[in-house]
Amino acid sequence: MSLGDHLVEFRKRLMIAGIAIVLGMVVGWLLSNQVLNLLRGPIIAIAKTGRNAQLNYGDISGAFDLRLQIAFFIAIIISSPIWLYQIWAFLAPGLTGKEKRWGIAFLGAAVPLFLGGAYAGWIVFPNIVRLLTSFAPSEDAAYVAARTYFDFVLKLMIAMGIGFVMPVFLVLLNFIGVLRGQSILKSWRIAILCIMLFTALATPAADVWSMFLLAVPMVVLYMGAALIAVLHDRRVDKRRAAEFAEYGLDEPNGGTA
Repeated sequence: MSLGDHLVEFRKRLMIAGIAIVLGMVVGWLLSNQVLNLLRGPIIAIAKTGRNAQLNYGDISGAFDLRLQIAFFIAIIISSPIWLYQIWAFLAPGLTGKEKRWGIAFLGAAVPLFLGGAYAGWIVFPNIVRLLTSFAPSEDAAYVAARTYFDFVLKLMIAMGIGFVMPVFLVLLNFIGVLRGQSILKSWRIAILCIMLFTALATPAADVWSMFLLAVPMVVLYMGAALIAVLHDRRVDKRRAAEFAEYGLDEPNGGTA
């Protein structure tokens, strides 16, 4: 394809993705009030303890802006199959058959893991809200800025989604020959320490239950990635040894670290 054809194809894919997101925003707007009620849950729970707590809008357009943000977030989620396919359809013609298989496998694993991580963040966020607001004296009111509150929950969900996807990147690095499975396996102590630090930052202060609730599946995913990488290396090493034996050559020592 010429450069002009690529630009036409890019515009076509972009328009389809844009239309899908706009339609998703219509659905998101209809659902935004229900989502806002769910987000308000931890604040209501704090108020039931006898403390003055409520969401606060700092300006006239604050409520509208927040509902628009929520609608856009919902649109990105529900339209993700369409815009992800458009990205893939634009890139796929330039990929080899092997690269296409890797790409499909990567997306097939990364998307549900990201959504699973985001859902884990959604589960623990009420505990985090209650914990962080408990540091304020009981005689003080908790007026939480609605937009800041939504940004906090959104960043938490995105951070946890990325954390759950990291093992997929390790497998991808192994499959393209950058990282050996043994290197992933030998680094398990450092990995667990990093996971614990990450979950401790994602679940601030002393909420140990939420921290372990997030850390355990991430450790399991890391070990699963290490196992897949080791098995892949064994298969590659056997195939390489057979190729060298066929030509009567000695296989060189070492490998990709």
